Amino acid sequence: MGLFDWFSFGRDRDVAESAAPSTPKAPTPQEIAQALDLIDQRLIQANVNGAVLYRSQRITNRLRDTLPRMDSSGLTSADQYALIATATNYLPQTIGSYIRLPRDWADSRPVDAGRSSLLVLIDQLDLLAVSVDHIFDAVVAADAQALVIQGRFLHEKFAPGTNLWPQVAKAAPHPTSADGQTPSSSLDIA
Repeated sequence: MGLFDWFSFGRDRDVAESAAPSTPKAPTPQEIAQALDLIDQRLIQANVNGAVLYRSQRITNRLRDTLPRMDSSGLTSADQYALIATATNYLPQTIGSYIRLPRDWADSRPVDAGRSSLLVLIDQLDLLAVSVDHIFDAVVAADAQALVIQGRFLHEKFAPGTNLWPQVAKAAPHPTSADGQTPSSSLDIA
């Protein structure tokens, strides 16, 4: 390798590095919320079957519930990706494919194993709903577990050795002192 080859090698490397594709930035929660709003609007404008509208709105509402908790929930990167992809890719593509079809044809003509496009779409929406519910449950479970741990800590700190949820089956008799008299305070048992 000569001196001029060395310089051209470095230049080729610089050109190759600048031509490398960059990784797109992840959408912000606001962009995801806008995508969900757009999905809801498209469905209403397309005057889709009520079952489709209900299922889609169930998914978009669950995604909206999950978005604010996504960063602090401890979700795996796979779950975060699935959440974002569902809102910005999977659901819009699924809905878009259905909306482009003529409504009467989509709702009545068999296209897959005797099922109409409407039934195929409903199955796909149900599958997405299960996935979104799974992610939401993971997010909320982390918060619920934190509440349980805090409750155990408080119980151990402030009420060690006592039953946290005492049963109130019948009124307990007042304690009496050794001489048979009821003390004026529960701390006065002698």
